Amino acid sequence: MHDTMRALNGAGLAAPQIGVGLQVVMFEVDANPRYPEAEAVPYTVLVNPFLTPLSDAMEAAWEGCLSVPGMRGLVPRHVALRYQGFDAGGRPIDRSVSGFHARVVQHEVDHLHGILYPMRIRDLRAFGFTDTLFPGQTLQDD
Repeated sequence: MHDTMRALNGAGLAAPQIGVGLQVVMFEVDANPRYPEAEAVPYTVLVNPFLTPLSDAMEAAWEGCLSVPGMRGLVPRHVALRYQGFDAGGRPIDRSVSGFHARVVQHEVDHLHGILYPMRIRDLRAFGFTDTLFPGQTLQDD
């Protein structure tokens, strides 16, 4: 998973995306050319994740995905959440996060439940091919 995420400059990856039926996600953003405006997200391997929204506040932002290549959609996500689980060594993880960090975690954990980001889009007019939605811009899949 690590090698695949790095090779594609991804912000995260879930085990099912590479055909592994485990409850494991990983994510990191650190000076990623695909996310120049994003705050840093520490490298994390999260096993058996459990998410708890910290408020009802939601924010919509554009997302893409390696599982839905060449497309983008405006996806609402909780602004702040707590995630719990275990690291690769079995040590507990318990973090409260917000912003892009919270969005990445939610996106990756959705994969573990068979949910792809288009299923979360509320207005399908805000979903389409990247080159049509953002003409002249070079955007890669998340």
